[in-house]
Amino acid sequence: MTTPVHGVVMGGTGGIWQVRTDAGELHDVSLRGRLKHEAHGSLKLAVGDRVSLGRIAESDTWAIDEIHPRRSKLARRAPAGARGERVIVANLDQVLVVFAAARPEPHPRMLDRFLVIAEANGLAARIVINKIELAEASVVRARFDEFVKAGYPLHLVSAVTGEGLDALRAEVQNKDSALTGPSGVGKSSLMNRLFPGLDLRTAEISDSVNKGRHTTVGAVLHPLPGGGFVADTPGLREVGLWGIEARDIAHCFPEFRALVNACRFADCTHTVEPDCAIKAAIDRGEIGRGRYESYVKLREELATRS
Repeated sequence: MTTPVHGVVMGGTGGIWQVRTDAGELHDVSLRGRLKHEAHGSLKLAVGDRVSLGRIAESDTWAIDEIHPRRSKLARRAPAGARGERVIVANLDQVLVVFAAARPEPHPRMLDRFLVIAEANGLAARIVINKIELAEASVVRARFDEFVKAGYPLHLVSAVTGEGLDALRAEVQNKDSALTGPSGVGKSSLMNRLFPGLDLRTAEISDSVNKGRHTTVGAVLHPLPGGGFVADTPGLREVGLWGIEARDIAHCFPEFRALVNACRFADCTHTVEPDCAIKAAIDRGEIGRGRYESYVKLREELATRS
């Protein structure tokens, strides 16, 4: 019997997956028949999954025999009306949520959605603002101050000038990270500058609509010099929440957590009730009002869906 070979799924398309073994070899593989059957149920292979490979009888090709349990995942609601969750990347240490300082114009409330998804998946998140050569740093810092106040690390960087990249690179090395964010914010350009040699495909911003063109079709994992991986993910134009109940979403806002049990009512929704500790903190300027507006909107969205 052949000894199993272990590795990690780096990417895949059309039912063929690229797996990098622990010995550093790359194989194009398929799923065993029984795993394909299971994939129609709850189990679906994702980039970042740890797997075991076995040789297909009397051939030089390999197949995935086993998908190992995940220690974490970055997942969202399946887009375009599909049901269920879509696992973007498995087995991560952190998520780098990348927005642009300009072109396209950043939308902090969309950023809230990405951060809530990271929190719901139990993943640490860093905010990376690219293209700071297109805006005044003081203006950018002021715009994202409410996120710093919430406890998120903020990196102001430029894939063009290299500003801020050394500090960001230090936070990525020897960790398994995913870059996510809207289309056109320069994720691929940023990775090319952070780790020369990746040569990821990039595209210009469409002047007519000021939106990015998709250059990454599916998540792709890249090994880093010295250890760790970085996943380049598709630009997301639809960010649906999955696996979160309306009553629990307050816990996905770090600045809310210490206050959720300090309200007058144990079942406080933090919207209309009197003596709400979270609303009092907003009045004192301790919580950004924009963040609270996102909370209310997302809570309503989840309550309507349930």
